[in-house]
Amino acid sequence: MKMYLISDNRDTYTGMRLAGVEGVIVHERQELKEALERVFADREIGIVLLTEKFGREFPDLIDEVKLNRRLPLLVEIPDRHGSGRNENFITDYVSEAIGLKL
Repeated sequence: MKMYLISDNRDTYTGMRLAGVEGVIVHERQELKEALERVFADREIGIVLLTEKFGREFPDLIDEVKLNRRLPLLVEIPDRHGSGRNENFITDYVSEAIGLKL
């Protein structure tokens, strides 16, 4: 099972290529849709790494894939600008999920 990167910037793409992960750089919604379709056609790809920008800019497209497809697994990763999340996002997420303040 292979990993594949769909990135919005060259720095993340270059770093992942150095780690042996193939991928593509896209910027527009249609480019992202086409890249995802190519990924779905390749049965060897089990994990797709996406830069977080796509989750912020095209949440409907990303959520549709996450909800309606078992494979590949979509994982949003921070890019060189860092994560868009606050520093306590894990604690906040767990608190919201179980209904207890940690």
